[in-house]
Amino acid sequence: MGEFVPVARVSEIPDPGKKLVEIEDRLVAIFHVNGQFFALDDVCTHDGGPLAEGELDGYQIICPRHGARFDIRTGEALTMPATEPTVAHEVKVEGDTVLVRLRE
Repeated sequence: MGEFVPVARVSEIPDPGKKLVEIEDRLVAIFHVNGQFFALDDVCTHDGGPLAEGELDGYQIICPRHGARFDIRTGEALTMPATEPTVAHEVKVEGDTVLVRLRE
């Protein structure tokens, strides 16, 4: 596992809200819900759809292509057509900075 890298300011992402960032050539969706931040690979495991373009519903992100839902806290696939989780990354906040450490 690598180091934590700064990806956004807390003030840049509304609550609830989301932002797409690139970390080490990897697209990562950052989510801000109920004062907490979460990060997932921006990939629907059903067909590679861009999760950050989907609708945020509480702690779930809905893939804009076919409606698969993922838990933004864990990456777990919650509904068909997705059956595999997407990768959730470690997030921490220091001051006004949101930092992410990638997981494989």
